[in-house]
Amino acid sequence: QVQLVESGGGLVQPGGSLRLSCAASGSIINSYSVNWFRQAPGEQRELVAPITSGGTKDYADSVKGRFNISRDNANNTVYLQMNRLKPKATAVYYCKSRTIVNTYWGQGTQVTLSS
Repeated sequence: QVQLVESGGGLVQPGGSLRLSCAASGSIINSYSVNWFRQAPGEQRELVAPITSGGTKDYADSVKGRFNISRDNANNTVYLQMNRLKPKATAVYYCKSRTIVNTYWGQGTQVTLSS
């Protein structure tokens, strides 16, 4: 069983930065894609950025040029560096990974934008 634990959320001013971490309990995650999602109050969960096992990245149009996803396989961790944050970034951020037989979600970390 794989566990994903997000951390790094908090309160930040618009224009600020945060780095989120998604730590996996085992190295199996290194063989699969990991995705960052977010869910704002009253909204559907949306895909923010995926990264493949080989390191190929993609981003939602709303965050391109400001967010960077990366992975550290030695530490079984995927990061989401978020820069120039906008008020609409307020949400719970989740990481997700899927193996051949199971889908894993973390518990989420809250990001709140406030001036």
